[in-house]
Formats: sequence, C-alpha cells, structure tokens
Amino acid sequence: MRVLLFTGKGGVGKTTAAAATATLAANRGLKTLVLSTDSAHSLADAVGVPLGPEPTEIDTGLYGQQVDAQRRFEQTWREVQDYLVALLDKAGVDPMEAEELTVLPGAEEVLALLEVRRQIADGPWDLLVVDCAPTAETLRLLALPEALGWYMDRVFPVERRVVRALRPVLGRLGGTPLPADSVLDAVTRLHAELREVRAVLTDPAVTSIRLVLTPESMVLAEARRTLTSLSLYGYSVDAVIANRVFPCGGGDAWRAGWVAAQRDVLAEVDASFAPLPIYRSPYRAGEPVGLSELAAFAAEAYGTADVFAAPSGRELMSVERTGEGRYALVLPLPLAQRCDLDLVRRGDDLVVTVGAHRRVLSLPSVLRRCTVEGAELTDGALRVDFLLDPDQWTGP
Repeated sequence: MRVLLFTGKGGVGKTTAAAATATLAANRGLKTLVLSTDSAHSLADAVGVPLGPEPTEIDTGLYGQQVDAQRRFEQTWREVQDYLVALLDKAGVDPMEAEELTVLPGAEEVLALLEVRRQIADGPWDLLVVDCAPTAETLRLLALPEALGWYMDRVFPVERRVVRALRPVLGRLGGTPLPADSVLDAVTRLHAELREVRAVLTDPAVTSIRLVLTPESMVLAEARRTLTSLSLYGYSVDAVIANRVFPCGGGDAWRAGWVAAQRDVLAEVDASFAPLPIYRSPYRAGEPVGLSELAAFAAEAYGTADVFAAPSGRELMSVERTGEGRYALVLPLPLAQRCDLDLVRRGDDLVVTVGAHRRVLSLPSVLRRCTVEGAELTDGALRVDFLLDPDQWTGP
C-alpha cells in the first residue's frame, strides 16, 4: 500500500489536490480511498458525493470518507472519559460540565490517526490519500505519536505501578476513585496503536507528504517552515504542488501583473524545494468540483508522471561512525536557519527545537554512553558529534 498525505496553508486547495490525485489513481486502476481528517470537511463538496464516517463508493475503484471524531471517540475513549467524569463528580462538578471538561485536548487529532491506522491495517486499498487539516493542525497531529510515546515509555509505567499499589488502600477509605485496569489498558492500547501508525507514516518507502501552495510570498514562507518541521518529526515530503498559477498571455495589464508577481515566487519555490518535483496547476476558469473537473486538474498538474510509485526510501535520521570512539547523528532539516535552532542534551534524550516545534529524540544506546562534542547545521542537515565516554562505556 502507498499512503499520500496532503497539507498546506488554509485555502490553497489541498482538498482539491488530494481529491484530484485520488481520482487519477482510480482512473489508473488503483483501488483508492481518499480520507479527510480535517474537522472542517470539504471533501464531499469537492467530489460532489455525500460522504460519511465509513468508506463510500464514489466511482469505480474510488472511495471517500470523512472521519467522524465524535463517533470514533465513543468507540475508543469512552471508558477513559467515564472514569474522568466520575473523578469530577467526586469533586462536585456538575455532570454536564464534567462531560464537556473531559473532551481531551488533541482528541480529534488522535482519533484521526487511529482511523488512518485502521484503514492501513484493514482496508483493501492500493492507495490511501489523506486530506489533512491545514499545516498547523497537521503538524500537531503528526507530532502526537512520538510525544505520547515518550510519556508512555517513561512516565506511565511508574504511574500504573503506583495506582495498583494504592487502589486497595484508597478503596477502603472511600476516597478519590482510582482508574480500573481496563482504563489503564485502554491507554496502553492507544499507545500501541499510535506507535504502529507512526511506524507506517515515517516509512518513506510507504508514506510521503505532498505540500500544496499558491504562488504567494506568505504561503511560500509557511510551506518552507512546514518542510523543515516535517523533517524534524521524521516525515518525508515527496513533492510540491503549486496551485492557481496564472497562465501567460492574454494581453491585459491585470493578468500580466499577476503573471510577473507569480513568476518571481515560483522561482523561489523551485530554489527552495529542489530537488523535489514541483507540479503546477493552472488557475482554472471555474471551481474544480466533480470527478471530471478533478480528473482534468490532475492531468494538468501531473501530466504523465508516475506520481504513485514509492520514492527511493532513505533514513531521515542516521548515526554514523566517524572514527575511533566517535559518532555523528545526522538529522535532515532542509531550509532550517541557525537562529531558529536550539539543541539540548537531557539524559538519554536529545531535545531539538526549530522555531515553534520541538522533538525529543531518544538516543540510540551507543550514543547514550557518549558525550556531545559539538553540533553544526550544514547542507540542510543538523549534525551532532558524539565522543565515547570511557566511564559509561560497557560494550565493545
């Protein structure tokens, strides 16, 4: 299976690009599901067919789905929410207010990931196209599995042991209810499922992201930052789609002004994202709504290119041995600026911050027994040099 995620600044046409790509795939014989994780769903409007929380056939080989976060919440998180409501009830909170308070922050993003996982694991698809939310929400969604994994690996086991030890004592005292094992098991299950989906989404031989933009300076600036942030979190971008490009010619001054302005931005797009392929979709006379218009959109944007083959896979983070007792961790960060970068070693973790985005990297065992010797940002990659610490080294 191939998985393609589409994102971009709000209003650039990412839903259209995702739906058009899925339409093209189905026309080329791939059994395709296009799935929207954006809470402000517009996928059904784009394909011109009502869509629901389960895959709906749009055309031969083409299916669509809009994730229903509330429905998935009921299926996945109800047991945990019931415990939290009981906890608030003990504190005297009104039951209706307690219900509202226990809608966890980030729940929609988590549930969207779980639906993506379900379709990857159980769906009969050759291609899964995911119409993601605008970039800020997408970055939160894609950062969640690793962030929750860090908590689950380090903090949750301790909390679970404490809960089990205290439950008999506090139960006899009739105090605050402690979570049952079924609640803790639900959290553990969630962690395992998110770990699975991250493993698939960060495999560049299976999954890649396509950035959609329009030829405007502000949109380009956000797309550049998004590329850096996606690389920070370990995700692979395989292409950029420049949408609503004014065609040359026509003779009137208004269009000529737009063509000239876009020409300068498109030159920056080419320079910023090389060597990624950049596909251009012309400004259309009408909205690309319905399968025939979406097919035309894809044909003009992609031409005859093979846009569904898996890109040549590469590790987005690597560790190299550079000499006797010396190692280097290399993390690609295309377009990152030194002034936006911060690096901190905390025990067995390396905390990398780029602008407003932070990733906690669990160091491989060989690097945990080393000290950081230096770091540099060069050729679009962060390189951190490590030196063996004889006091900690116990292996060969």
